[in-house]
Amino acid sequence: MAKNNFHGDAGPSQRQLRVGETIRRGLSEILMRGDIHDPDLNRMSITVGEVRTSPDLRIATAYVLPLGGKGKDQVLKLLSNNKHELRRMIGKKLGLKHTPELRFQLDQTFDQMDETRRILGDERVRRDVDTPNEGDA
Repeated sequence: MAKNNFHGDAGPSQRQLRVGETIRRGLSEILMRGDIHDPDLNRMSITVGEVRTSPDLRIATAYVLPLGGKGKDQVLKLLSNNKHELRRMIGKKLGLKHTPELRFQLDQTFDQMDETRRILGDERVRRDVDTPNEGDA
């Protein structure tokens, strides 16, 4: 019997991870080679950090970021405007039986890493980390 990943399960299935990574690679290659018929989109360098798929593999959310972080809103708009062509190209390139609907979100990973570094660099946090707890002695 198939396992559902809806309510509180540990995470995505191996199939979701495999399909997501396959779509990420295909999308990255299409964007890198400038295969889209939109010159504005072809002029931009876009990083596709991750693609997550829904449990039924009908929706794929690509987490993207323009090189240098400038023009984030424009990238989302251009990708959304071209999502049907991108979906068609990915389906053709990857030979998937059903190509998921593509959605795009900004990749916040780098912002989160910067915030974590900032917090860990704070004097009060460093003092707490460096000071042994009373129960550790």
